[in-house]
Amino acid sequence: MAFRILKLTPNFARMMSTNATTVGFVGLGQMGNRMATNLINKGYKLNVYDVSSDACDAMKTKGAKVFGNTRELAKSSEFVITMLPNNDIVTQTYEEMIKDGVNSNTLFVDSSTVDPNVSKYVQKIVKAAGASFVDAPVSGGVMGAQNATLTFMVGGTTDEYNKVKGFLEGMGRKITHCGTTGMGEAAKICNNMMLAISMIGTAETMNLAIRMGLDPKVFNEIINSSTGRSWASEVNNPVPGLNPTAPPSDNYNGGFSAALITKDLGLASSVATETNSPIPLGALSHHIYRMMIAKGLGNKDFAVIYDFIKNNSK
Repeated sequence: MAFRILKLTPNFARMMSTNATTVGFVGLGQMGNRMATNLINKGYKLNVYDVSSDACDAMKTKGAKVFGNTRELAKSSEFVITMLPNNDIVTQTYEEMIKDGVNSNTLFVDSSTVDPNVSKYVQKIVKAAGASFVDAPVSGGVMGAQNATLTFMVGGTTDEYNKVKGFLEGMGRKITHCGTTGMGEAAKICNNMMLAISMIGTAETMNLAIRMGLDPKVFNEIINSSTGRSWASEVNNPVPGLNPTAPPSDNYNGGFSAALITKDLGLASSVATETNSPIPLGALSHHIYRMMIAKGLGNKDFAVIYDFIKNNSK
């Protein structure tokens, strides 16, 4: 039986627009813990849950309240944001979270990267339980999460977008309404396919330039002031040492894992088949990253493609 607590009055709406809002955060991994930290720093009251007790303890030291399950967390939060690894975990988490009912004023936000059909299913069951849901995946990587400069791609009604926009601005710089439920995920999947293609292209190009005798720093400066410029070349150049704070300069630790970009490319392949859309470079990128997974590189930042190309082209 769904809980029905209050109607969304103007006073309640104004309360939600302030930093006194209570936010539930589920999923405190590389991205989630930084996003949650930014919310605390902005003055939001934070309820957290993660399967890792260490991750929860780290957020507790920053002032968050730790919950032992997602059901109680959701009932105690005005917004609930989830940042989870894959389709199955997102589906299971929401089914578990709402099975005992939800507060009708709670707005659920999924920032995971999943199949748009998963978002549509979750929206259906959340709505049936009496609450609201939007999909709002992010772009910007770990550094964007750290600096609260993420881009959020929101799928939902215009009214839901307007309600969630101010809250998301606590973690991001650009909040875009992409359309109805699932369209945020559609935008994210297409963006990440482009990201994978550009990272492979950057890695190939840097490897070729270095083998021809060009200084990698000089050549990277040329790329970033020319038509070859991309996020991969400018922010997360795959050559170690060019961006001292980026994962390639730390043995490709942290960042956005090769396993996750491979998962996202699999999503792209699935929706491409569903929509009869040719993606020759997307499919090739998926194949290349699957080879990297087979080599045991799944836990490394996806920029490790440079090291993979360099060591397999001697």
